Amino acid sequence: MAEIPNLIEDLALILVVAGIVTLVFKKLKQPLVLGYIVAGFLVSPHMPYIMSVVDKGDIHTWADIGVMFLLFSLGLDFSFKKILKMGMAPVIAALTIIFSMMTLGILVGHSFGWNRMDCIFLGGMLAMSSTTIIYKAFDDLGLRQQRFASLVMSVLILEDVLAIVMMVMLSAIASGNNPDGGEMLGSILKIGFFLVLWFVVGIFLIPLFFRKTRKLMNSETMVIVALGLCCLMAVLSTKVGFSSAFGAFVMGSIIAETVEADKIVKLVEPVKNLFGAIFFVSVGMLVEPKVLVDYAIPILALVLTILLGQGIFGTAGFMLSGQSLKNAMRCGFSMAQIGEFAFIIASLGLSLGVIGKFLYPVVVAVSVITTFLTPYMIRFAEPCYNHIEKRLPKKWVRRMNHVGNAHQNSTEEENAWKVLLRKMLINTAIYGILSTAVVTLMLTFVLPLCRNMLSHWPGNAVCGLLTVLMISPFLRSMVMKNVHSDEFRQLWTESLLNRLPLIFTMIVRVAIAAMFIFYIVNYLTRFKEALMITIAGVALVAMVLSRRLKHRSIKLERLFIKNLRSREIAEQVNGERRPLFEGRLLDRDIHIGDFDIPEDSTWIGRTLKDLQFRNRFGVHVSSILRGSLRINIPNGRQIIFPGDRISVIGSDEQLKNFSQAIANALIPEDPEIEKREMKLRKFILSDGTPFIGKTLAESGIRDRYGCMVVGVEEGQENLTLVDPQRKFEKGDIIWLVGEEADLEKVRQQIPVLTTTSASSS
Repeated sequence: MAEIPNLIEDLALILVVAGIVTLVFKKLKQPLVLGYIVAGFLVSPHMPYIMSVVDKGDIHTWADIGVMFLLFSLGLDFSFKKILKMGMAPVIAALTIIFSMMTLGILVGHSFGWNRMDCIFLGGMLAMSSTTIIYKAFDDLGLRQQRFASLVMSVLILEDVLAIVMMVMLSAIASGNNPDGGEMLGSILKIGFFLVLWFVVGIFLIPLFFRKTRKLMNSETMVIVALGLCCLMAVLSTKVGFSSAFGAFVMGSIIAETVEADKIVKLVEPVKNLFGAIFFVSVGMLVEPKVLVDYAIPILALVLTILLGQGIFGTAGFMLSGQSLKNAMRCGFSMAQIGEFAFIIASLGLSLGVIGKFLYPVVVAVSVITTFLTPYMIRFAEPCYNHIEKRLPKKWVRRMNHVGNAHQNSTEEENAWKVLLRKMLINTAIYGILSTAVVTLMLTFVLPLCRNMLSHWPGNAVCGLLTVLMISPFLRSMVMKNVHSDEFRQLWTESLLNRLPLIFTMIVRVAIAAMFIFYIVNYLTRFKEALMITIAGVALVAMVLSRRLKHRSIKLERLFIKNLRSREIAEQVNGERRPLFEGRLLDRDIHIGDFDIPEDSTWIGRTLKDLQFRNRFGVHVSSILRGSLRINIPNGRQIIFPGDRISVIGSDEQLKNFSQAIANALIPEDPEIEKREMKLRKFILSDGTPFIGKTLAESGIRDRYGCMVVGVEEGQENLTLVDPQRKFEKGDIIWLVGEEADLEKVRQQIPVLTTTSASSS
């Protein structure tokens, strides 16, 4: 018999142990991430009394795949448009927290005498709170619908994005012995360049691809295509010097803008869970008990650093973003832990060989402790605020609690110059990056091919002409975009003093566009500068005056906008968009919460009038989403169906009580479900049977005994359906379906009865 490969044995051991341990953690209401880590510790070679993994190399390979799929799933939940709509408040809070916690981590590492790279990576680990753990804690405590929880989740999304950037930066730092500011700036520009390039090109191509193949896509092909695109971008990311995880995240964020995003999220979920579990198990395998004992003091010091640091600097960050003291403390205390990204950053440091092996188990131990303390920190925020409120002067407390409202109500009008310059800057950056990418590809790959086919100078001419033609729509948009905008016209007509600066903005953009053509010509020829500038000028004039080129550039822009808004349009059509008035309620401690009605809810089949949500909880049902149908302002006659998503308006406390009521209003599980089996029995009616002389309705077989008459056997091959007007007679052979206990009740009601089971007949 053939032997089972070590990989299969290891995988079986990991999944079995992980399954048992996570069931225990589920029973204890602890995060499953901790269960995976404990399972990894149990199957590691550091536990000598039980079976352990044989080939750790294969497991680490699978763990790398797990990281990639985890970040791909994170990208699917991420949206660039959501970040832009958040405003500056989450950005200020996230940057403050990351900078403060990273500085604290570096200082703590230096205090223990650890080397430079250990301190830098430790700072990166402490700066990242765990989205998974905090989301789970909010869910368990019934706080997910409260306003401060949504603020925390906004900051966590930004932290996850910045963690990707941090990983790239840490890789750049680790690759050089002593990187200077120029290298750091170059790395940042490189990240920005490829992010914009991949996102813009992806939004052009990916939604178009899904749109063209929509009729051919089923669940099987869609999950294969999605994971294939994820792996493709991961490979491209590694080719340009980034990590595979970074590329997977970018592809996830691109697919997040497509109509198919929600379906792909559900399809990819099992794959992410499998490989994610293997990753977290591999994290637990690196925990060494000896290291934990030797580094007990640093572990405790890091735990205190996270708890106090997030409590103080997290609160300060949210206050700087415009939140009241109470909300800021609840937000800051909620983020006092580290999780998945700390492990990913630690894995990066180990793979690059720049951090000590002791740091990984230390960080895992810190994560385990802070995760256990997370619910207590969330609960501790309000008592801590009440204590501070009593100690601080009333005037200070009043100002700090009203800063949020003042910040929200004081909206400043952006002037036309700011709007116009921002549009021009974004437009120039995007089209500049696209033009740079096209020029690089043409001169790197197409130019050698043209020279081989046409000789040197003809090949140069053909390649140069093709390159200029390909980038011409981008350069024209760079020069002419926003010239006819409302802001430009307003500034032009308002004052003669505005016209010179406006003309200058056009000259600058023309110069930038000319630099691209100048570079192409200079790369392919060695003529004098005057000739190059003349060629560039003529080409630019031709571009500006070309109406065909204008239509082409407009068509490309419209396609991009259409692809970018495809998911938003689908949500509008399907009735899934949140109402516009939601933002107006935030200043009044009232907001909208969405709740899913479980399939086993006791509310199913009852009307809103019967349920009395307004009287019982003080909330208002604004809409019901049922599949693709949205019922706005439902009346009291509307019936609740399983799977309905209802939008409810209320305060934090009211929504919390409503959420708890949904969780409690469930049909209890049947402890004796095995006895509910339906069986088929044959009954022969004899003298004294109470059913004789009665019709089917009068007999009460269905209403009183819970059984159903299938038919009457009259000597034929098939049973005869019972006529409702027919009365049962002596000798009738009837077939009943029902539960065992109900059939037994029928048998007891018949003095002389012969029964036969279906299987024995």
